[in-house]
Amino acid sequence: MRLLRVATCNLNQWAMDFDTNLRNVKESIARAKAAGAAVRVGPELELTGYGCEDHFLEQDTAAHAWECLKDILSCGHTDGILCSIGMPVIFKSVRYNCQVFCLNSKIVLIRPKMSLANDGNYREFRWFSAWTFKDELVDFQLPDDVSEITSQDTVPFGFGYIQFLDVSLAAETCEELFTANAPRIDLALNGVEVFVNASGSHHQLRKLNLRIDSMRNATLLCGGVYMYANHQGCDGGRLYYDGCCCIVVNGDVVAQGSQFSLKDVEVLDALVDLDAVSSYRASVSSFREQASHRRNIPFVKVPYKLCKPFQSGMIPTGPVEVTYHCPEEEIAFGPSCWLWDYLRRSRASGFLLPLSGGADSSSVAAIVGCMCQLVIKDIEKGDEQVKGDAIRIGQYKNGEFPTDSRELAKRLFYTVYMGTENSSEGTRSRAKRLAEEIGSFHLDVPIDSVVSAFLCLFERLTGKRPCYKVDGGSDTENLGLQNIQARIRMVLAFMMASLMPWVHNKSGFYLVLGSSNVDEGLRGYLTKYDCSSADINPIGSVSKQDLRSFLRWAAIHLQYSSLAEVEAAPPTAELEPIRTNYNQLDEVDMGMTYEELSIYGRLRKIFRCGPVSMFQNLCHRWCGRLSPSEVADKVKHFFKYYAINRHKMTVLTPSYHAESYSPEDNRFDLRQFLYNTRWPYQFRKIDELVQEMDKDSKWENSAERQLSEHRDVGSAQGSGMGVVAVGSANPNVGF
Repeated sequence: MRLLRVATCNLNQWAMDFDTNLRNVKESIARAKAAGAAVRVGPELELTGYGCEDHFLEQDTAAHAWECLKDILSCGHTDGILCSIGMPVIFKSVRYNCQVFCLNSKIVLIRPKMSLANDGNYREFRWFSAWTFKDELVDFQLPDDVSEITSQDTVPFGFGYIQFLDVSLAAETCEELFTANAPRIDLALNGVEVFVNASGSHHQLRKLNLRIDSMRNATLLCGGVYMYANHQGCDGGRLYYDGCCCIVVNGDVVAQGSQFSLKDVEVLDALVDLDAVSSYRASVSSFREQASHRRNIPFVKVPYKLCKPFQSGMIPTGPVEVTYHCPEEEIAFGPSCWLWDYLRRSRASGFLLPLSGGADSSSVAAIVGCMCQLVIKDIEKGDEQVKGDAIRIGQYKNGEFPTDSRELAKRLFYTVYMGTENSSEGTRSRAKRLAEEIGSFHLDVPIDSVVSAFLCLFERLTGKRPCYKVDGGSDTENLGLQNIQARIRMVLAFMMASLMPWVHNKSGFYLVLGSSNVDEGLRGYLTKYDCSSADINPIGSVSKQDLRSFLRWAAIHLQYSSLAEVEAAPPTAELEPIRTNYNQLDEVDMGMTYEELSIYGRLRKIFRCGPVSMFQNLCHRWCGRLSPSEVADKVKHFFKYYAINRHKMTVLTPSYHAESYSPEDNRFDLRQFLYNTRWPYQFRKIDELVQEMDKDSKWENSAERQLSEHRDVGSAQGSGMGVVAVGSANPNVGF
């Protein structure tokens, strides 16, 4: 029995902070050695941080990575343990994303990445090139100062594996796990038993099962030990890397790390039986046949043993049950950890949130409250890093430190209700109750006098005073009056964030939190430069439906009971006067429901539908509930206002990435922001299709029959269809 103890890790790295990154790498190696591991793998590009982006184009970045590696090699950190360390490497003037394998203060192999991630949030082809040579290992000339440390002039570079006296080992890097022709297939057929994967995979709702299933299926089909390492935390941008380092053996997960954590370093180890891998493979006849006429892959021979002989009491690590968080937990824990990293690394003193008492801002408040709860839990567990950060941010003195989440929130979280004559007592009371439950420092600030001052100034300049539509004003007047309220709130929020710490004799500044959701961004149902404009937004990529589910969950599990009442209230901007016969409602203003918006968003982004293909898809999806002409009206309405408001995405507050249909313009959803909002060609094609479908008696008869069964409001709402008339929306709301 060949037993091998292996270790993987989650590291909370910070792009371009080489001191922090090097310290975390060293700490993870030390913990792996203390556990008796012979192999340690770290995350992708761990020395620089994954999110350096265009800093990768700077020669300094690669040079500093080599300096950090030199530090690791010169201090004996790799003595007795094989370490895979992620860093950029320039070879013959080409930059590669590499894993550098080190053992006993020498470099064994430099393995460049062969399949680069270049979709969604990933842009690796902008900075790196893929290694395409699969048939040979070439010599890489080491930098002089590194060569002096290792006593090596050149080291092997390229695609291959490492053959030790008792085990063979190879690498995959992040994206290569998910490719159709994955490197591990040929490697497994060549007898490689252990695979290490250095990854930089970010959180996205409902995504973890894809990652876990890929690792399980990889080793289920080919056999082997799969070690997966990942970043964990906010490394300086919109993404939260969600850890979950794993060790998988022959399709079974034997160790799983945390997905969300405030820790800087988490190391996971397992004792694996390599003879079980050989036995597993030998039992599959098709694997044996393919391995017998394999394509040979180059390798590096290392005269060193990694395995331990069997001894009494040494038991291989058994399978564990995989832990998955429900979406509500993901919304609570992911943004909470991201906010904590942003707060401590920005050197801010806390957060300020315009709290309206509605679903979105209440969700953000609950997430900050959850963050405070996580901090207290980690302090109670003895995490000195979290404790030190909390003492500094909360400005505790004389040996004091936080012991209660509400007391911590009082020190670092301001909430402000900025009401007008259009605000209801219901939202005011809900905001106050929630602030009390979380523990924030809460202010109730009426802003009618500020609004009035602006209107008086406008009247002096123009001789006219605008009126709301319910009072006889035009759409233009109505929109202008709503927007001035919203924009005053933004200005006041930033003013208070910068000055309130001074008022309370505290140093520093507060970060303003935004609270617009992904559906409102997609539709453009927000005022440009209102309270959606902030420093950061933890829910900007979360759908309204998911937020409502989160509120119900948080009311129970975070013990903020007022959230149940918030969730039950109809969404409203409260920017127009309240009348006995009129209450402003978001879905009426938009001319579509949030549920419909979510459907449009997924079809537009995930299924890559333009107006025509979206119409065709929805005709099938909503057959019997809406006629083709009604579907056409809804699709046209959505694309019209999507196009009108796309410009708002260019100034959208940096938001935590969580949803696969996010319209975020910075890097995830790259499209123009000036459209022909009439979509003449596409809408004409839709009209032609409607005419053809109306002539199709088979479709028409089927539709009419089902329409008679589903016309009632309850059926329409229960099937994802809104009852809002398309033409009822204020055409300009949200500018």
